[in-house]
Amino acid sequence: MVRDVIVVGAGPVGLMLAGELRLGGADTVVYEKLPAPARQSRGASFTRRTAEVFDQRGLLIRLGESERADSHFAGVPMDYSILDENYSGIRGISQFRTEQMLAGWLADLGVPVHRGYQALGLRQTVDGVVAMIEGPDGCREEATGYLVGCDGARSAIRSLAGIEFAGSEPTRGFYTAEITGIEVRRRRIGEQLPRGGIVMAMDLEDGVTRIVVHEKGMPPRDKDTLTFGEIADAWQRLTGESIHHAQVRWISAFTDAARLAAVYRRGRVFLAGDAAHVQLPTMAQGLSAGVQDAVNLGWKLAAAVRGWGDDTLLGSYHAERHPVGEQLLRNVRAASLLYLGGDEMEPLREVLGELVADQAAAGYLAGMVSGLGLRYEMGPGEHPLLGKRMPPGRVLLLADGTRARVAELLHPARGVFITTNAASDGERLVGGWADRIDVVAGRWDTPAGPALPDEVLIRPDGYIAWAAPGGGDLARALGRWFGSARTAATPQPVIAPGPGGR
Repeated sequence: MVRDVIVVGAGPVGLMLAGELRLGGADTVVYEKLPAPARQSRGASFTRRTAEVFDQRGLLIRLGESERADSHFAGVPMDYSILDENYSGIRGISQFRTEQMLAGWLADLGVPVHRGYQALGLRQTVDGVVAMIEGPDGCREEATGYLVGCDGARSAIRSLAGIEFAGSEPTRGFYTAEITGIEVRRRRIGEQLPRGGIVMAMDLEDGVTRIVVHEKGMPPRDKDTLTFGEIADAWQRLTGESIHHAQVRWISAFTDAARLAAVYRRGRVFLAGDAAHVQLPTMAQGLSAGVQDAVNLGWKLAAAVRGWGDDTLLGSYHAERHPVGEQLLRNVRAASLLYLGGDEMEPLREVLGELVADQAAAGYLAGMVSGLGLRYEMGPGEHPLLGKRMPPGRVLLLADGTRARVAELLHPARGVFITTNAASDGERLVGGWADRIDVVAGRWDTPAGPALPDEVLIRPDGYIAWAAPGGGDLARALGRWFGSARTAATPQPVIAPGPGGR
């Protein structure tokens, strides 16, 4: 059986991508090297835009209770209440919990996840990829249309595809642990200490505390030889507190190495998440950027599988996400210099603290940290929202009297054309693309906030491809992002889902 797409890696990025592909109509399988899900929670927070992405697929509610993350840049607090939207991220959700949620979603969608399998080789053909897969049942070759490496910083797929992974070598080491049975003062965004030291303590579920410790001059360290005694000793040197008697669930080490794949695509092989970019895990950026890679790539790859996505659409994945990776590495580098510097950085911290009290400066910085400020190039057009994400919490009042949030309209991972203009026939305008775009008519329920478009075309990843007035040529936008229209369009009914979506 030849699958449309093979995804290698069953972390949050690989699982999210597999779900996106399945929603788009692609037959997908996931292979993961680990025989069972890892219990450790390398990622315990995510940004506001990532929360919106989960909401767009009806997944945020599956994560259950969470807490609002403290807002900061490199330890400098930011007051998001001065802004007109909620830019705050979410914390206290372990990566294990996120993976459990996504694995349950894939089970509902019927996507197989095979554990204990790894890719040993690959070769590209004219119309696909042949991967050498090794698992409990031995080695075999498996053909697929496309292959995506979501297999982390040491990606086998990236190496096998010959994609360069350049960047900076590690210069600092960090120790981390998850502990129970002890009370330590919470330091959720980290506490900067004299001479460049830092400690962090945050809550996870079930009474678990995640701690991180870094001393100036602490070298990069192999996590396999690290002991909790060394972590506890460093903690005591910096804080004066003893945690030696804690019960330890997990320990690890990481560094400040930063690398970016030269390309996110080579032929029919793609990279996403840490396989494409790796950086110091600060401000919930790594996992969040990876999930957004997956949502950007998933619908485009599924469109190619279904025959209406061309090579230009596939090429837009690198064009849109590689600059995000570049900005991510730059921002994390700037944050680490400020965050990990000693007393000599205090004047700069004070200046930044004054700047973020200004609404415009805070909005710009918050947009980068939260992901809400991202804007893709969509071609000619003057509408101020063109290329930005459609706020998923905005509500439409539908003709039948029900209400629908934009996030609910995006649950199927299809394009959405919204019209609030009674004189416009959205069904006719989008008729040739009705097999890939839903048409929704209603009026905005917007007592406050920025003005919303009279009509808007939203991509499956939630970004605005066209808007009226001033959004440019609709036919051009439809062709660019949704392929050629069907030659014989069958009239489609106006879709008006209820509050629960479809």
